[in-house]
Amino acid sequence: MIDFITFCDYTGTFAFAISGIRLASAKQFDWFGAYVVGLVTAVGGGTVRDILLNATPFWMEQTSYLTVSALALLFVIIFRKYVIRLNNTFFIFDAIGLGLFVVVGIAKTIEFGFPMWVAIVMGTITGSFGGMIRDILINEEPLIFRKDIYALACVFGGFVYYLCMLAGLSPAITQFSSALGVFLMRIIAVKYHISVPVLKGEE
Repeated sequence: MIDFITFCDYTGTFAFAISGIRLASAKQFDWFGAYVVGLVTAVGGGTVRDILLNATPFWMEQTSYLTVSALALLFVIIFRKYVIRLNNTFFIFDAIGLGLFVVVGIAKTIEFGFPMWVAIVMGTITGSFGGMIRDILINEEPLIFRKDIYALACVFGGFVYYLCMLAGLSPAITQFSSALGVFLMRIIAVKYHISVPVLKGEE
């Protein structure tokens, strides 16, 4: 039976890959280019996390992540009329991937024996760095550096994870609550135009 973390990992990979492929399609990338962007979006954050944890990057030990990213490309190709034209598609898939990857990053860091504050940092890196690399590849200003609540949503999810642990909740409920917290934070921030104040230079 598949555990919740594995479910989060593969579902997040699929969601993030779609978000990257969708943006690549808007830039008129070919199929291979779109696949590369989708793959980097899906595995970029986890790769940075594993390097910092002194672990072999996860996708180098399992080809399934490359396969899931390829399935995401196939999904976009088949349903491109619906996926590419819907303005909310990128946001929804990105928010889902963000929440799920935060959980994966936190759980793996705790498994490696690091304290919770490190786990929250690694969860944030896992969730947000893939998107940052994606934006750089397609020549866009990285979303993480804009005033949108993005990386802070990851941090919020990390605190939800921590509070659920302190409350003695089961791992599955803790992980689900954390992912949901990230997702809802992103939804609420965008819906109500909540943002981080811009640091202004000299006028």
